[in-house]
Amino acid sequence: MALSLGQKAGWGLADMGVVVFVVVKQLLVFAYLTSVLGVPVDVAGFATTAVLIFDMITDPLVGYLSDRTKTRWGRRAPWMVAGAVVLVAGMVGLFSTPEGLVGVAALPWVLGFFMIATLGFTMVAIPYGAMAGEVTQDPKERSAMTAWRMGFASVGILVGGALIPGIAAGSGYSVAALTVSPLIVGAIWLSVFATRRAPRIDTPSSISPVRMLSLVVSNRAFVLLAVLYGVMTLAIALITAGLPFAAIYLVADTGDTPLSGAAAALTVLSLMFAAFTVGSILSQAGWVFASARLGKVGALFVGLMAYVALLYGLYAVLPSVNVTIVAGMFVLAGMTNGSYQQIPWAIYPDLMDVTRAQTGEAIEGAFSAIWLFGQKAANAVAPLVLGLILNANGWVETTQGRVEQTAQAIDALHWAVTLVPAGILAVSAILLIAVYQPVARRVLHGA
Repeated sequence: MALSLGQKAGWGLADMGVVVFVVVKQLLVFAYLTSVLGVPVDVAGFATTAVLIFDMITDPLVGYLSDRTKTRWGRRAPWMVAGAVVLVAGMVGLFSTPEGLVGVAALPWVLGFFMIATLGFTMVAIPYGAMAGEVTQDPKERSAMTAWRMGFASVGILVGGALIPGIAAGSGYSVAALTVSPLIVGAIWLSVFATRRAPRIDTPSSISPVRMLSLVVSNRAFVLLAVLYGVMTLAIALITAGLPFAAIYLVADTGDTPLSGAAAALTVLSLMFAAFTVGSILSQAGWVFASARLGKVGALFVGLMAYVALLYGLYAVLPSVNVTIVAGMFVLAGMTNGSYQQIPWAIYPDLMDVTRAQTGEAIEGAFSAIWLFGQKAANAVAPLVLGLILNANGWVETTQGRVEQTAQAIDALHWAVTLVPAGILAVSAILLIAVYQPVARRVLHGA
């Protein structure tokens, strides 16, 4: 049965709420620890990465339990509804550190609530990703669903990257988190409501966790794609983690460019994210078209190589005193990032179909857990990598938002958010064509 427009768009809506938290996690947690609480950059990097250990337990557990859930509302909806509440409770608590609790002493508070928020995110994101493999088996419908998802995700990026930093700067991080909490919960709950009559698999899986894992791992094409997507995400997460510092130390607008007024009103960081989001929204239909003409893998390769070229261009432009030029570059960055956002999410449900067809087991939650773990691992490791790079080059932490840095430290930030991600994406693109594509052709042909 073909999905209605409302069901496709409704499925995509949930990602607006999910992405707000993802951007907050990538963009603000590391900066909050180092620039507000005064935690040393290397310690902050290790601390945020430590949450990954918690994810290693909760991700497969939620995937397994989601596959085995049986309710009148289906296997996925109850997890998403409850997870949205857990997510926002942890996020608000994370940024509500008691006054006077600074430095390393603040880590237990922040990390405790960070784990709660991460658990809520897992409860939403894994069942949500599993739905992509349940509601349709039509690859074209999945591309259309993913385009809707990316459109709503772009709005989430705009809110998380453009609105929240401005609120945080003016009213505090906890107020910013409270402000966007209704949006997160509302988007996820409305998505559940909009897809309540979409096709779904109600029969819970009865196989053991070990058997589930073995079936997922035996799908070699899926495992390769999950690893490559994690590597791509590491590059994007490095950029995101470094953007709050880049906005402060690499963009010093002179005040006489066309967008200087916007930068003053929104903050440079918010303007950059707004420009990035515009580019991402404009690109979505283009990447659906490119996927149809070039194939999903071919379109993703083109997008990744365009991203590499764009990052080299940013390296040449920065540091800059012209916020208009930088904003224009970020529009282009958003357009190239659209391929990374959209296409892998349209590919991996096709690979889940192979295992279901071969074994008869509907274990989309297990696939979703492995898929998201690679993304989470990259997001957790990126602040650690950035922190180690900056610390090795003499970066100075502060509780005042900005402090004078050495030329060596600024230079390290410059190449860490441009050339390093460009190199990672270039390697990912090569492996996508040379390693993943031949395996995927064999697996899908055998299906």
